[in-house]
Amino acid sequence: MAAVTMRQLLEAGVHFGHQTRRWNPKMRPFIFGERNGIHIIDLRQTLARAEEAHQFIKNVVSDGGQVMFVGTKKQAQASVIGAAEISGMPYVAHRWLGGMLTNFQTIHKRIRYMIELEEMERSGEMDALPKKEALMLTREKVKLQAVLGGLRDMNRPPDAIFIIDVNTEHIAVAEAARLGIPIIAVVDTNCNPDKIDMIIPGNDDAIRASQLLTSVISDAALAGKEAQKAAREGRSLEAAAFAAAEAEAAPAADAPAADAEAAPATDAGGAEKTGAST
Repeated sequence: MAAVTMRQLLEAGVHFGHQTRRWNPKMRPFIFGERNGIHIIDLRQTLARAEEAHQFIKNVVSDGGQVMFVGTKKQAQASVIGAAEISGMPYVAHRWLGGMLTNFQTIHKRIRYMIELEEMERSGEMDALPKKEALMLTREKVKLQAVLGGLRDMNRPPDAIFIIDVNTEHIAVAEAARLGIPIIAVVDTNCNPDKIDMIIPGNDDAIRASQLLTSVISDAALAGKEAQKAAREGRSLEAAAFAAAEAEAAPAADAPAADAEAAPATDAGGAEKTGAST
C-alpha cells in the first residue's frame, strides 16, 4: 500500500511553494513551474521521496531505533505532537533548546529533573513544602514540560530526525548534521536543502500539508514497530520449536543404549552365555 497518494498531496496543498522572489535557487530541481507569482512544487518527486522516507523510517524503527519529530512553528505544532504521540516517538514542538542533540547528557538531566518534579506533585510531597517554594517548583515543572515533555522517554540521541521547515529549525538541522544523524525534512521552495539527507519537497506552511506528511512518517514508525514485533515473535517461535525438537531427540538418543543393556550377550558362535559352562 502506498504511503501517500498524488490526490492526497494535491488536496492538502503540498504543491504550493513560496513567492518566486523568495525562492532558494538550490530548490530549482524540485520546482515544476510558476503560477501567479508562486512556485509550484513537482509532486511526482514529493511522492517518490515520501515513499523513500517511509521505507527508511520503517527500517530504522524495526531495528529498534527512534525518530525525533521536530516542528516548533504554530502551523506544525499540532501535527508534530499528534503524529509523534500516535507512533510513540519523541518530539519537540515548542522550542528547540541549543544542545538538545549535541549536549544531550545535560538535556537528559533536565528531563530526569522534570520527571522528579512530576513525581513530587503526584505523591503529595510538594504540598508539604512552603507555599512559595512549591509555587516556584510548579512553575519550573510547567516550563520544563513545555520544552522537554515530548522527550521524557528518550534516553539517548535519536537514530533519525524528521523536521518541518528547515529554516525555522536551522539549529536542529545543524546539530543533527554535526552528529551524523540522518535528517528527513519537508523542504519548501525558500529553503536550503544542502544538509538534508532525505528531502521531501513540499509546502511547510499549510496545516493540512503538515498533517499529511507527518502522518506518512508516523505510519512508517508504526509499521516498523509491527515488523520488530513480528521478528521478535518469530524468533521466539523458532526458539520454542528448537527446544521441542531437542526434547524429542533426547529420548530417541537414549533408546539404543537402553536396548543394548536389555539384550542378552552372545559369544562369537552366536550361543547365549548363561553363566554356567557346558
